[in-house]
Amino acid sequence: MSNLFYQSRQSRPFLDRGEGIYLYDVSGKRYIDGSSGAMVSNIGHSNPRVLAAMKAQMDKATFGYRLHFRTEPSEQLAARTAALMPDGLDRVFFVSGGSEAVESAIKLARQYAVATGQESRWKVISRFPSYHGCSLGALALTGYDPLVKPFEPMMRSMPKIVAPVCYLDRDNLDDNERGLKYADLLHEEIKSQGPETVLAFIMEPIGGASTGALVAPDSYYGRIREICDEFGILLIYDEVMSGAGRTGKFLAAEHWGITPDIIALSKGFAAGYAPLGAMVASNGIVEKILDAGGFQHGFTYAGNPLACSAGLAVLNEIEGQGLIGNSAQMGDVLKGRLQGLMQRFPFIGDVRGKGLMLAFELVSDRNTMTPLQRGLNAFDRLVEIAYERGLIIYSRRTRGGIEGDHFLVCPPMIITPDQINELMDILIAAIDQFAAEAGLERDHAA
Repeated sequence: MSNLFYQSRQSRPFLDRGEGIYLYDVSGKRYIDGSSGAMVSNIGHSNPRVLAAMKAQMDKATFGYRLHFRTEPSEQLAARTAALMPDGLDRVFFVSGGSEAVESAIKLARQYAVATGQESRWKVISRFPSYHGCSLGALALTGYDPLVKPFEPMMRSMPKIVAPVCYLDRDNLDDNERGLKYADLLHEEIKSQGPETVLAFIMEPIGGASTGALVAPDSYYGRIREICDEFGILLIYDEVMSGAGRTGKFLAAEHWGITPDIIALSKGFAAGYAPLGAMVASNGIVEKILDAGGFQHGFTYAGNPLACSAGLAVLNEIEGQGLIGNSAQMGDVLKGRLQGLMQRFPFIGDVRGKGLMLAFELVSDRNTMTPLQRGLNAFDRLVEIAYERGLIIYSRRTRGGIEGDHFLVCPPMIITPDQINELMDILIAAIDQFAAEAGLERDHAA
């Protein structure tokens, strides 16, 4: 009987060690980390150069409170981070995780509005489905009913628009028209809420846990930026999952040439070697707040030198080992292999994503995209089968947490073609076993 508890009573073996894309339990069983944990371990496990950099910092100091000292790792990482951002985003605020990064972003936005005489602006519009974190502020932005509903009396939920789930549409519009249709929902919502009350719009440029690597049509991104500019509201990109090279660019925003006003980063930013995240904003926003008395916000471990030394070493690996390019190249290979499964398994309704941020969704009817029966619990059962066979993948309910089943396949950015073959062999066997259990049709000849 463990004193620890998390989401459920689910039991797992003890972890022994990690090496590259692999994890080993204490019995010696090997697992392919096909989801990089929770899309965190972008550079793989136990990288010796990252560990050496952390050890060097541990020998000097593991903590220096930001109000008492500046530290070389935090200053250097802030400079390196700013250099990787779109032009004009040059001020960095460190945190310990994604929820903290999102909380920081919306609080920065609000304090900027107050500092510039726009006190009436406080509403942050987000999307449904979406995921922005588990703290109450971030949860108010999240569109995932099982996580949100129990806590609604404790928080002020924010307005939502429908996420660009174009793959579900059965209309006569082309991709460009669909992208504009979904983007214009933001225009309508701002008008409905009252433009003078709307502070910001937050979005995952490529969907995370709640939508499974959802990518909007190209037209969506520029139109969203135009709408935000039209009404003078801030555009916040939640790149907690999509950032740090996972999609084949350092930021997913780069795929569309978009410059948000504020960016939230975490997960792959330190790749699991230390708790670390960042909020990045423009000098103009930050200076207005500092002039008005300072940013009334902070966390004890912000800018921790050990975490920042890990972050620096991770950036060195991403850049020095060409991992962003490998993510793009291996992502194309893996996506092609996943798309090929649609011939063998008619119940795979969609494969989506960019780089090594990929997902597939199971349905009962590909023509209508009707979800599988809820009672099959596919989102849980397939994960368990794969785990038993030595492959870790990540799943959620697709349709707002109530029904639907998607699976994120997001291995570390160091993966090779041979390792993709190994991953796919296990995944195919797992899907075959699930199909047999659930009585789902499959084509063994495909």
